[in-house]
Amino acid sequence: MTAVRRAAVTALVGVPLLAAGCGAGAAGTIGAVPACATGDDARAANAVVLMAQAVPTATWVPCVESVPVGWTFAGLEAQTGSARFWLDSDRDGVHAIEVRLTAGCDTDGATEIPSERDGLRRFERVTQVTPQYLGRRHYVFPGGCVTVVFRLSGDNRGEPLALATQSLGVLGREELAAQVHEESGGRLQLDPPAADAAEGDPP
Repeated sequence: MTAVRRAAVTALVGVPLLAAGCGAGAAGTIGAVPACATGDDARAANAVVLMAQAVPTATWVPCVESVPVGWTFAGLEAQTGSARFWLDSDRDGVHAIEVRLTAGCDTDGATEIPSERDGLRRFERVTQVTPQYLGRRHYVFPGGCVTVVFRLSGDNRGEPLALATQSLGVLGREELAAQVHEESGGRLQLDPPAADAAEGDPP
């Protein structure tokens, strides 16, 4: 799986999502899958833009490559400083996989292992083996962290974890920003410069 996939963003729809649902401390929950690529032109879903806006320091943003058989996308929640979405399993239960995007994460007690994603360090920690299989996988990178929280109740734990996590991808922030700019004809930006708000203010 490649770390970065080219994707265009529907900026005129995607950018206002944050204003509607991610004000200071306010949460916005949507049911749209944060797909890495949608449609014939492989555009990133608006939900991916929403997550990027929620965590403006993150250089990578998680997305869903595909939803495996037996799994269901359960929803996405974003607020200022964090975003997360869930996958339900017909064997492992509700919210069996949760994917979180934050500016940082605590890797204490986790073991670093070789990462399959260039530019992202991977840490793993299993906290319980039975009766449920519980643990976290962290992907750490400049400005952010993607955490995959797993709560598996089925008998075969390794297979669903591998299947679900292999269905997850990441998109680079710079690429998303470029596509927002392009799709809006230069009218919108993923990350408007903070200086704009102060421009013209009296000294």
